[in-house]
Amino acid sequence: MKAKELRDLTNEEMRRREQERKNDLFAFRMQLATGVVDNVRSARHARRDIARIKTVLRQRELTAGKGTK
Repeated sequence: MKAKELRDLTNEEMRRREQERKNDLFAFRMQLATGVVDNVRSARHARRDIARIKTVLRQRELTAGKGTK
C-alpha cells in the first residue's frame, strides 16, 4: 500500500485498515509460534503499512492544527 493511496482514504477507512494490518501481524506471530509460517515477509509489510498509515494520520492532524491558529 502506497502513501499516495492512503491519502485518498478518509480517516475512518485508514483506522480500519490499520486495525486490519495489526490483526494480520498478530496472526503472523501466532503462526510463527506454532511453526506454520507461510510468508516471512508479511510481518515486515504489515509493520511498514502501519507506519505509513500513522504517518499520514499525523500529517493530517498537524495540518488541521495549523489551520486553527
